[in-house]
Amino acid sequence: MGATLVLVPVVVAAWPAFSAAVVAAAASLGYHIASETAKQGRQVAAPKQTGAVNLEIARSEVVTNQLGRGQQIVVSREGITVTFSRDTRGKATLSVTGQGHDAEALRALGQELSQAVVQKYVYQKITDEMRARGFVVVEEETTQERAIHLKVRHWQS
Repeated sequence: MGATLVLVPVVVAAWPAFSAAVVAAAASLGYHIASETAKQGRQVAAPKQTGAVNLEIARSEVVTNQLGRGQQIVVSREGITVTFSRDTRGKATLSVTGQGHDAEALRALGQELSQAVVQKYVYQKITDEMRARGFVVVEEETTQERAIHLKVRHWQS
């Protein structure tokens, strides 16, 4: 028996869910958390470094509402700094900076990380919902392309 699952995410959680997704995605790609802050009453600005790009988060409707207004998470790896932030007006941004890197390389790194964040966030939401409905993950496989395949079971009593 097979099934196809089409996911239309409805976001209702808060900052901790987004923060956890960023931490998990960043760690899986070799980044470490540089800071996680809430800057109430001020707009969060992108770091001032040479070699910087600002990106839209892919499928931002899934995760950007999770980022509180005036909050940011900064991760870094090998001289690259990525800042997820949302200003007091609610505009979400992803800034990637790093000296000695061209805009295209920074853009590629930012897109890789933002896609991983969306994947981790959706994965957390799906597995939480499956457990809440009595499903058990019996097999999980991650392909070289980073696709995640889950096999689940539901025992009826």
